[in-house]
Amino acid sequence: MVVVDEDVVRSPRELAGVVAAEQVTVLCQTPSAFARFEIGASALRWVIFAGEVLQPASLEGWFARHGDSSPRLINMYGITETTVHSTFRVMRQADVTSGVSRVGVPMPDLRLYVLDGAGRPVPVGVVGEIYVGGAGVTRGYLDQPSLTASRFVADPFAGDGGRMYRSGDLARWSADGDLEFAGRNDFQVQVRGFRVELGEVEAALLRVPGVSQAVVSQELVAYYVGEGVDAASLRQHLATELPGYMVPAAFVALEAMPLTPSGKLDRKALPAPGGDAFARAGYQEPDGPVERVIAEVWAEFLGQEQIGRFDDFFALGGHSLLAVSLVERLRERGITTDVRAVFAHPTVAGLAGATVTASADAVEVPVNLIRDDTTVITPGMLPLVELSQEQIDRVVAAVPGGVGNVQDIYPLAPLQEGMLFHHLMSPERDAYVLEHLLAVDTRERLDSFIDALRTVIDRHDVLRTSFHWEGLPQPVQVVQRRVELVVEESDGPIERVDLTTAPLLRVRIMPDPERDRWLLRVVMHHIIGDHSTLDLVQKEIAAVQAGRTDLLRTPVPYRNVVAQAVLGVSEAEHEEFFTGMLAGVEESCAPYGILDLHGDGTDIAEAGVILDEAAVEKARELARRAGVSPASVFHLAWALVLARLTGRDDVVFGTVLFGRMQGDAGSRRGVGASINTLPVRIDTTGRTVTEGVRAAHEMLTGLIRHEHAPLSLAQRCSGVPAGTPLFTSLLNYRHSIAETADDLDTWQGIQALSGRERTNYPVTVSVDDTGAGFAVTAQTQSPIDPARVCALLVQALWELVEGDRVLAELDVLSDAQRCEVVAYGHPSPVVPVGLSVPEVFAAQVRRTPHARAIGHVTYAELDVMANRVANRLRELGVIRGARVVVRAPRSAELVAVFLGILKAGGVYVPVDMGYPEARVAQIIADAVPVVVLDDLTDVLSGVLSGVLSGGDAADSGMPVRVSVSDAAYVMYTSGSTGAP
Repeated sequence: MVVVDEDVVRSPRELAGVVAAEQVTVLCQTPSAFARFEIGASALRWVIFAGEVLQPASLEGWFARHGDSSPRLINMYGITETTVHSTFRVMRQADVTSGVSRVGVPMPDLRLYVLDGAGRPVPVGVVGEIYVGGAGVTRGYLDQPSLTASRFVADPFAGDGGRMYRSGDLARWSADGDLEFAGRNDFQVQVRGFRVELGEVEAALLRVPGVSQAVVSQELVAYYVGEGVDAASLRQHLATELPGYMVPAAFVALEAMPLTPSGKLDRKALPAPGGDAFARAGYQEPDGPVERVIAEVWAEFLGQEQIGRFDDFFALGGHSLLAVSLVERLRERGITTDVRAVFAHPTVAGLAGATVTASADAVEVPVNLIRDDTTVITPGMLPLVELSQEQIDRVVAAVPGGVGNVQDIYPLAPLQEGMLFHHLMSPERDAYVLEHLLAVDTRERLDSFIDALRTVIDRHDVLRTSFHWEGLPQPVQVVQRRVELVVEESDGPIERVDLTTAPLLRVRIMPDPERDRWLLRVVMHHIIGDHSTLDLVQKEIAAVQAGRTDLLRTPVPYRNVVAQAVLGVSEAEHEEFFTGMLAGVEESCAPYGILDLHGDGTDIAEAGVILDEAAVEKARELARRAGVSPASVFHLAWALVLARLTGRDDVVFGTVLFGRMQGDAGSRRGVGASINTLPVRIDTTGRTVTEGVRAAHEMLTGLIRHEHAPLSLAQRCSGVPAGTPLFTSLLNYRHSIAETADDLDTWQGIQALSGRERTNYPVTVSVDDTGAGFAVTAQTQSPIDPARVCALLVQALWELVEGDRVLAELDVLSDAQRCEVVAYGHPSPVVPVGLSVPEVFAAQVRRTPHARAIGHVTYAELDVMANRVANRLRELGVIRGARVVVRAPRSAELVAVFLGILKAGGVYVPVDMGYPEARVAQIIADAVPVVVLDDLTDVLSGVLSGVLSGGDAADSGMPVRVSVSDAAYVMYTSGSTGAP
């Protein structure tokens, strides 16, 4: 052992000299001291890090120079109260970019637990507090009994009456069994009411090229050591990666981090930031003409007097609908960008940097070659669809007025294809017929309204469109130059609309003499319009009635939407995206177990609720804090509801995309069915609320580029069998356009009595963002209660906004609701007759090998684990009928052990962890087991992994050695005598 004095510790050159001269083979260092250490050829074989948290990114330079094999670098976690070292991990070069500080696995004589606030083990990936048990735990603190009692507590998992130490450190288990250090409970600060984990900010700093060391103080001052970086570049980099409240207030450059005599970081010696550190901490003026124009447009749309180059679009109240208008205005100002860029780079500086490439994927819409004087339409005139001359003639013959009345022909957009499918599947009723019943006070006002509607129909091609499919290779839509809006005098409902006859709007009127008014029923098929279409039509009707048609902007042809879908992102790119998103999804995500999507909407019930002001403000504040749109908050809330309803942490549901997010000119004011339904996958495992909201935002941002992809394509990219829906619930987050004075004038004397929007999904939840608040509406298939679905979403939202907790801890369902969900749609399972448990399990493995069996363990993985257990048990002498005593806590591994015992032919004998030793001895004496597994963790990691990992025999399928007549398990109870 070579012991050096303090001066040598503080001098990297002198320390390297001692290591070389003394032929040191093992060097213990703190990460801070090692950051300045350098040595040439030496006998050094191992470097052990301890004393403070290691940021793997700080090793990038070392690995670049020396590799990761000589010497080996070992990261250890430990605390004095557990005799210094508790875990270890050999660091690899790949760890540099991991972004997490992995501290490995427990030392052989110690037990590590990651527990929640109630002292329960947390699942893999979930952050909890580290507790250490085993031989290394010390007695306590000298002459401090109260402190000892609070930190050294009974170990309920050991079963030997031992104690464990409560560390105050946070960590999570990784999927491969490593411990990932996540900071300390007391290493968090509050900034403007938001919780900031300083370690997260430090990790972001270390990801900046050129930064070798970084520390962030509780005053949110960043200290860094690096080359080629300065405060401005660091702030700019972090502003694109972290929400604004997490960006340090000041940046201080250091030659080296100050160290204590023991080589640890000396936080007390960090210098106070000077004035230059804060010089650009607040408002920063936009830099250059592009940034200045972006800032001006943002200020206009966001209602702000001044926009800085690092202000966040979403933090200032931006959302998707506003982003579309913003992008259109930027295009008018000569700056080409798209909505996806706004989502991915929500600061002025970030968006300015993204404008160069934003137009690379822009679609050039082909010119419509059918002119007013065209007498024959040929295939060459239809660049968006392939039809033969015979097929074109058939389509033209179906149009009143023939070729002279045909303005355009093109294919259907993806959502239109789905609506046509359901229209043809339901010959009696149509789930996509939208109906609104109005009461009008006078006939004059009624006629004025209908005349204004005719004017709007004449303006927009999609409102003059019919659909044709008979005898064609693919359905097409035909824009007619002239159509007649027929007004019928009848009070009956309209259940179905003929899609081959334009316009696909129907109007019925009926006098109501008892109330001295007229009833107006307006019906539109969803295939020609969505929620935004209704808003735009209403505003144009208002403008027409107010005599302001000259102010209406030039209509945007619907062919632009179709061209974006047909000529935009390739099918191969769509497939690559959705294959990555849906990897491992092999079962439908169906709340309440309903899989039928072919209903006509007649058995759909509806209920709604308007969120109170407190909920609205908290939801928007959570979105601002995370730097995302409120849409991400509601998507995460619905994911939580689904997770509780389906029993899964990883859920898939449909989201309704705006369809106008590509940023093409005029997309915001386009009329037509532009929306599209696509899957969104949200995994709530191991994430906090903020992490979950940001993950939802990233998922929605990724979908923007693929908003025109067909749902059928996305479904094919999953492992869900054909014919089974990928999901059966839908979330539709939409923005409503604020009413103007013209709108209010138009609706004077007109009262909305009812509206009907049907759906073929068993559960559809719509969230209307009015700007001032949120309205939640649920439509559910009988007998699901829509009011209860609304209540679940609101409850999930409240859970999200009440602090940045781990998602797994949030309580969405009450015990009674949980029982109802389990009972609903889940009849008693039919158990195959004549098969043993291993045979039934093997059949399930064959059916769904990649489906999750327990937590994150798939059936195939569980089968491999069980086979390994069985092989080992046979080596230990387990044969058919032999008993195996197991004394271990509940876990996925325990299930593997149970299956392995049965596969080996044995009989499972469980013993409760809480039983006293005398009772355990009695059970063992009576059971006469061949094997006793007293510590499952040790058995699996120490014996099974060590003996069997990597062996082909361990992983292979096994012949079944038991029959249905063999014993599966033996249970011991107290009995009438008290003896087991």
